[in-house]
Amino acid sequence: MQLIELIETTVTGLGYELVEFETSPRARLLRVFIDKPTAEPTQKSSIGVDDCAAVSNQLTRVFTVENIDFDRLEVSSPGLDRPLVKAADFRRFAGQEVQLKLRVPLGNQRNFSGILEGLEAVDGVERVCLRVNETLHQFALDNVDRARLVPKF
Repeated sequence: MQLIELIETTVTGLGYELVEFETSPRARLLRVFIDKPTAEPTQKSSIGVDDCAAVSNQLTRVFTVENIDFDRLEVSSPGLDRPLVKAADFRRFAGQEVQLKLRVPLGNQRNFSGILEGLEAVDGVERVCLRVNETLHQFALDNVDRARLVPKF
């Protein structure tokens, strides 16, 4: 089993959602970002220190059993500017304000900010729908380099 699959299985088994996973060169530092799946997308996640500690303790045990060599493990919430990584994230957070960066620019523009309208399949290609002012843009999900929620204070 690959490391990412091992982490995702462990995190979801504890009732959390794996948002993102990062490693440093040679995988000496492992960063795991977790969230609680909520029924309401507008409801803020409430990942606390106890949640991070529980996931960290369980991952440490799993890594010991699986002989995963690492120096440091960091478990954290995704933050208010939560990244949207999976197709399900783009569906879940429809109606929220997001910032997108494309891999390949559309015209001469690579960065967009607007209201996420969701995700739809067009000709077998999943497309992110983003409303910028009064214009609806559609981007192939594969062309989205980064997407983050815009925090509301």
